[in-house]
Amino acid sequence: MAQSDPNRVLRLLPIVVGSLAGSLLFVNRLFTPELTDSQARSDVLGVIACAILILTGLLWQQIQPRLPDTVELIGKEGFELKPELPEFIQAELAWASHLLLTNTVTRSLVLWYDGEVLLRRGILPDQKEVIPGPIVQRVVEKQKPVYLVALKTYPGKIEFNYLPENTQGVICQPVGKQGVLILGANAPRSYTRQDEQWIAAIADKLEYTLSQEISMGRG
Repeated sequence: MAQSDPNRVLRLLPIVVGSLAGSLLFVNRLFTPELTDSQARSDVLGVIACAILILTGLLWQQIQPRLPDTVELIGKEGFELKPELPEFIQAELAWASHLLLTNTVTRSLVLWYDGEVLLRRGILPDQKEVIPGPIVQRVVEKQKPVYLVALKTYPGKIEFNYLPENTQGVICQPVGKQGVLILGANAPRSYTRQDEQWIAAIADKLEYTLSQEISMGRG
């Protein structure tokens, strides 16, 4: 279930207070038989104060960004590594995935590299097999990441059946020319530019480690 914005009441408070105070001033004016000069000045100041409150509230609606609605992803918490990987690579994948899950909005991630799934972690569905669809293939070919800010609006979302079915946002980050790091979030439009840069840096580090291992193995 989507979670509502916790700051909504705070943003509406100046509008509510300003409107209520303005209404009370108007009612008081109607029931005042004789209006003195001091009362008139007080009413003017009260109206100005109410207008400022209402304007402040309206500005807050525009300036303060609303937090995206989050959902509870469908799946089970899991952590799966390809068992044949060397211990130092498993350690690096564990380190990198932990950083992504704790420092970004990522809740589910998959690393597909050289035709195999090396890592699955976070909230995971039963589907384990990863068949790269058109979006993932394009990411690998073009070597450019793709950020699907609201996955449910994309017809091609069906290719991400290895992520929770209600995943809200997805980043596909190339890992060299042989792999892709696929990250799922539980809220749409939730990755920031800083998150994207952080993800790209980690993907570059993983590519260096994995390519070195492949070179050593072939040598």
